[in-house]
Amino acid sequence: MGKVATVKDVALLAGVSVATVSRVVNSTCVVRRQTADAVFAAAKSLGFRPNLMGRNLRSTHTRTIGVMLPMLNHPVFAECLQGIETAAQENNHVVAVSSSGYRPESEERSSEVLLQQRVDGLILTVADAACSPVLDKLDAEGIPYVLVFNQVAAGTNSSTYTRPSVCVDNLLAARDLVKYLIEIGHTDIHMVAGQFRQSDRSRQRFAGYRDAMNDAGLVWRAPLELPFNTADTRGELKDLLQAKNRPTALFCSNDQLAMTVIRDLYLLGLRVPEDVSVVGFDGVQVGQWMTPALTTMMQPTADIGRIAVDHLLQIIAGERNTVPALLPHTLREGGTAQRYVSQVSPSNLKRKLQ
Repeated sequence: MGKVATVKDVALLAGVSVATVSRVVNSTCVVRRQTADAVFAAAKSLGFRPNLMGRNLRSTHTRTIGVMLPMLNHPVFAECLQGIETAAQENNHVVAVSSSGYRPESEERSSEVLLQQRVDGLILTVADAACSPVLDKLDAEGIPYVLVFNQVAAGTNSSTYTRPSVCVDNLLAARDLVKYLIEIGHTDIHMVAGQFRQSDRSRQRFAGYRDAMNDAGLVWRAPLELPFNTADTRGELKDLLQAKNRPTALFCSNDQLAMTVIRDLYLLGLRVPEDVSVVGFDGVQVGQWMTPALTTMMQPTADIGRIAVDHLLQIIAGERNTVPALLPHTLREGGTAQRYVSQVSPSNLKRKLQ
């Protein structure tokens, strides 16, 4: 007697995931006809449970929205999740949540966890929306989804199809923030960023920093890249500020990183903004509670979540509108950046850092 075929064998032959085979077999959500036919053919060829595979596909919605975010304890994602939850409740849906931990290799596992919970569609943030196996899988299998915070066209050869997303224009927003620093007298500006591999948003914001510096005829430098879960930046900051051309202002790629940097500058004996100006990006509420309040470029984080739910429900209903929603960004002038006046000589700053 030959080996009994398993769901993994069917998935391998059909060229789909195990979760997709399960969805086809159990008719738990809408799956593209081509995908379903491939699964049926593979199952028939392998003799896999033919009594179950003879069913007709039917549309069964669970009124559950899957949400995959890099982190749940990061303020910007927490605020977005609150917006998603509010909009889902208003539309009589519930939310299932998973996180990828800012690890691109974890996104496949996290997305499959949600799909196995029979969600009707996904709202998600990925490390790199231009090159994402997870998004390629969702596209191939016809699973409804909307990106939040990512902004990218689908594939380098596509000029007409764009992956559905809700976000701000990261490049333009970062450029406007750096222009603000330049306008208040800063010429030596350095970017502190999350690692580029973990975030296409960081790369887009770096492009905005570079463009603003080029437009002003100033020298831009490669960013100081730090892991997103960095708890102590003092060593890196000390090296950066003891350099020959030390920056007078730091542009941090997100607010949480900016708050960490401000704390560590204080621990190094430096004052913000008197010794170094610091700005962030996101506009999270907790930044307003600092003393001084954080200067930052605000994105409407909760609105991003609410609008993503609206777009996802439209896609689930068959309205395949994939035009990205670009929301406005707004500068919040806090107290962590001030007009540059050379008050600290390099030798005095060096003594503070020793």
